[in-house]
Amino acid sequence: MSAYITRVRNPIVATLSNHIDSYPTPINLSYLWSFGSLSGLALVVQIVTGVCLARHYAPEIHLAFASVEHIRRDVRGGVALRYIHANGASRFFIVVYTHRFRGLYYASYVQPRSNLWYSGLIIFVLRRATGFRGYVLPWGQRSFWGATVITNLFSAIPGVGNSIVQLLWGGFSVDNPTLNRFFSLHYLLPFGIAGAVLLHLVLLHQNGSNNPLGLPSATDRIPFYPYFYVKDLFSFLLFVLFFSFFVVYAPNRLGHPDNYIEANPLVTPAHIVPEWYFLPFYAVLRTIPDKLGGVVLRGLAIAILALLPLLDTSAIRSTFFKPLHALLFWTFFLRFCQPWMDWSRSG
Repeated sequence: MSAYITRVRNPIVATLSNHIDSYPTPINLSYLWSFGSLSGLALVVQIVTGVCLARHYAPEIHLAFASVEHIRRDVRGGVALRYIHANGASRFFIVVYTHRFRGLYYASYVQPRSNLWYSGLIIFVLRRATGFRGYVLPWGQRSFWGATVITNLFSAIPGVGNSIVQLLWGGFSVDNPTLNRFFSLHYLLPFGIAGAVLLHLVLLHQNGSNNPLGLPSATDRIPFYPYFYVKDLFSFLLFVLFFSFFVVYAPNRLGHPDNYIEANPLVTPAHIVPEWYFLPFYAVLRTIPDKLGGVVLRGLAIAILALLPLLDTSAIRSTFFKPLHALLFWTFFLRFCQPWMDWSRSG
C-alpha cells in the first residue's frame, strides 16, 4: 500500500516506473530488440565526447586541422576522446543499420506502429546529416573534398540548385563559413536527435514492442524488469567490448589516411570516397551517370522507407512466415552490403 501511495503522490516516479521497470514486453523478444537501446547508448557516448572535444576544437580553416592534432597530442585524455568519438560514429551506424533491418524483417512499420517507424526514419536522416558534417570537421584532404563533392550534388536540382549550394557553403566555395556552419550544425543536431529519440520512446510505449511472430503486442507480456533488462545489459557489455577493441587496437581501421593530410584545395586526392556508412548511397551516385538522376534515386532510397507502411497490406507481419519475402529481403541486404565488401577488399 505504501508503494502505491508513493507512486500516486510522485507522478514522475510513476511515469518512470511505467516506462522502465513495469513496461509490459512481449515474452518472445530476441537479442535483436536490444539494438534500439544500444543506439541510445551510442548517442549518449557521442554527445558526451562531442561536448568535451568542442572545448578544444577551433572551427577555422587555418586552425581546425592543428586543433585536432592538439587534442590528440596535448590534451589530457584527448587521444581517447578523439578515437572514441570518431569510432563511435561508426559503431552508431552499425547499431542503427541493424535496428532498421530488424524493423524491415519483422515489419515493425505496419499499423499501429507507422508513426513509430516515421519517427525512427527522422532520427536516421538526422543522424546521417550529423555524421556527414562530423567527418568534415578534421579538415583533412578527405574532409575538404568530401564536403566539396557532396554539397555540389545539390547543384543538380533545376532552378534552385546553385542557390542551395551557395547557402551551404556560405560563399562561392568550401571555405571558412562552410566549416563554421558545419561545426554549428554538428554540435546542435545531436540534441535534436535526443529529442526525437524521446518522442520515439513515447510512441514505442504507446502501442508496445513488435515481436518475431508478429502477434498483437497485448498477447503474453511480462514486465521489462527484471526479465529483459538482463538481455539489454548483456548486449551493452558485448557492445562495449567490441567498441573498446577498435578504439584501443584499431582506431584508424575505418578511417582514411588522406584525412591525416591537411586540406589543400589545389591538390585533389586520387580517390574521393565518403565514410563507410555512406558507401551504399555513394554507390547509387556512381552507378547513375546523370547527376540529377543519381540525386533523385538517392532521395528515393530514403523515401521508399516512408512508403512502406502504405505499401505493405499483408495480414501476416513477420517475414518468418513469408519465404518469398525473406528471399527478397536477404537479396536486398546483400546488395546493400556489396559496397562495403568491395571497400574492405580494396582496403
